[in-house]
Amino acid sequence: MAQNNFPTLGTILIEDPTLQQFLDPQAKVEVLASGFKWSEGPVWVKDGGYLLFSDVPANTIYRWSAQDGLSHFLSPSGYTGLGTYSDEPGSNGLIINREGELIACEHGDRRLSSMSLTVGGKTTLADRYQGKRFNSPNDVVQHSSGSYYFTDPPYGLAQKHKDPSRETPIFGVYRVNPAGQVSVVIKDLNRPNGLAFSPDESHLYVAQSDPEAAKWMAYPVKPNGELGIGKIILDATPALKSNALKGLPDGLKVDRAGNLWASGPGGLWIISPQGKLLGRIDLGELTSNCAWGDDGSVLYLTVNGYLCRIQTRTRGAGW
Repeated sequence: MAQNNFPTLGTILIEDPTLQQFLDPQAKVEVLASGFKWSEGPVWVKDGGYLLFSDVPANTIYRWSAQDGLSHFLSPSGYTGLGTYSDEPGSNGLIINREGELIACEHGDRRLSSMSLTVGGKTTLADRYQGKRFNSPNDVVQHSSGSYYFTDPPYGLAQKHKDPSRETPIFGVYRVNPAGQVSVVIKDLNRPNGLAFSPDESHLYVAQSDPEAAKWMAYPVKPNGELGIGKIILDATPALKSNALKGLPDGLKVDRAGNLWASGPGGLWIISPQGKLLGRIDLGELTSNCAWGDDGSVLYLTVNGYLCRIQTRTRGAGW
């Protein structure tokens, strides 16, 4: 990663010396851009060498690269209707699928969409289950089988969980198979949010952003794509309540060693596959999400109104 004179923020806190295998304790979090309302959903576009990320309240996707800096990429990004929809109408989680298309969780249009990065135009992948519209799709991952898994909390609705436009009683985690069929794979979480597969895809990790049950869950993935019974990987509720840390479990990514790099109370948590807290990047700001970029060793972070990055000593799963 080239050295630049970007401002920095945050402090690396080591809980277990194993962390130093994956992160230099002296590494700096660089602030690449700022002034956003709530940055979210970063994704690296390998073919183009640039990052895309959402500003959810601004209904906009931005583009950033080391060569060109910051620019607008797409607006509207998640709500195409008339008038004011809510305080978070735009796209949230973004990924690049196996065909090189941009997949977006759209709050306002309440759907999972796909869009070519070369010719434009969107396709709705899913916008309802059993005839009932989703709440506000939040984050998404794709399995090697082609299936998508995404979370559907109420954060994009105008009145959140009390919104009168809600059509489904659950805040589910859904699967869209390659044939376009939608099924619910988790229905007992209060606020499912970020999610990621383990490197071998044997487990799906799901973050729950419930202040009364702030935790990361692991669900075994069955051969048919359904999920087994989930187990708690790590419970952040005690830290949230005792340390008065800001933030909740939100977006997360996994490195090739299976560690979770997960936004949570106080910043970004680095958690071993066995559920041990290795350390934390204390950012002093609400932290929403992260994504591997460049050669896979640079972690990009969306931190409240900032876009940041940090050089690691590992690489993302799949790089």
